[in-house]
Amino acid sequence: MAEQRTPPLNLGEQLLEEFLTTGRTTDPLDVAAIAQRYTEATGIGASTVYLADIQQNLLLPVGGGTALPIEGTLAGWAFRTGTLRVGEDTDTGLRSWFPLVDGAERLGVLGVHAQALDREALRRCRLIAAVVAMVITSKRDSSDSYARGTRADTMSLPAEMLRAFLPVRTVATGQAVSTAVLEPAYDLGGDAFDHSLSAGVLHAAVLDAMGHDLASGLTAAVALAACRNARRNGADLPDLVRTIDEALAGWLPDRFATGVFLRLNLATGTVHWANCGHPAPLLIRDEEVVPDALVTEPEVPLGLAVELGASRTVHTASLQPGDRVLIYTDGIVEAKGTDRQLFGLERFTQFIIRATAAGEPAPEALRRLIHALLEQQDAKLTDDATIMMIEWQPTGPSGPT
Repeated sequence: MAEQRTPPLNLGEQLLEEFLTTGRTTDPLDVAAIAQRYTEATGIGASTVYLADIQQNLLLPVGGGTALPIEGTLAGWAFRTGTLRVGEDTDTGLRSWFPLVDGAERLGVLGVHAQALDREALRRCRLIAAVVAMVITSKRDSSDSYARGTRADTMSLPAEMLRAFLPVRTVATGQAVSTAVLEPAYDLGGDAFDHSLSAGVLHAAVLDAMGHDLASGLTAAVALAACRNARRNGADLPDLVRTIDEALAGWLPDRFATGVFLRLNLATGTVHWANCGHPAPLLIRDEEVVPDALVTEPEVPLGLAVELGASRTVHTASLQPGDRVLIYTDGIVEAKGTDRQLFGLERFTQFIIRATAAGEPAPEALRRLIHALLEQQDAKLTDDATIMMIEWQPTGPSGPT
């Protein structure tokens, strides 16, 4: 019987092998070089990896070069919509932009310069974009250094400390999307958020610590760590909130924070939440805010319940398919423009309603909203501003995330 020989690795398998075997020591600059070698070797053309900066204004080329604005460019369109965009280039024939997405988290784009792109070339480009996104996510600390852009040396210590704790901006399944933004990205540091998906449940939290100093950042970090520790140990909501209360009372007895802690059953749409001195979440249904849908009796901020012997209450509501829940900090609605006018709750909610009605993905709606807020304040916020939007779509999301 003739000996059966295993065929050698093809180019795609060699690429995957290179990424996986060097992944522990690979930084984003190496990833861009590997992607470039792959596109050249397959005869596709040349490629460049771009990462979005922290404020999601620019796409920064890894390894140097000219940054591209997210607004008004094909590359930015690919990033904002999560779809392939192709344009003509006088030198290379075609310039194509493939979104870099890890799960639901938008990272940047892969730019490919080619004379032509047939079906197989498109498949290979999508493959390399997927692998690049995976590796960049696994080296998040290194990729963050690229994403800071020209303002990296101005990040305040409280903001730096909290950013190390924050999760990815977006998590999603076929049944729900949770996405969040936090500004200022480089200063202050009293706001924080967390969200995760586990065993058919979306866990979400938004925190706002008292003050605008290093201690406020430390307060938010301790509260966030206590929240995650309780969640990972299987605590129910009352125990989770009690853990945070006790952590702040024990470690930072003179510091307080407000917060909302929420759990959404992805199969049924049942939502449980606790509100600790925070602005009430908003419920948007059929492109309207449902009045007082998630308003509850006021409770003391986190850190005070132990001293005062105050109780905590968990509330329950039922979502309908397509419902959106907004959790925000007061830095959003209390932001004042140069004309001294508040951004306001109505303007905030109407912006979200119009954006989602127009079919914008949830992460893009929040990105544009925070930029509208910054534009009103001449790019200078005087308080942290955080927004989290949760969409429940039991039959699957209506658009890309």
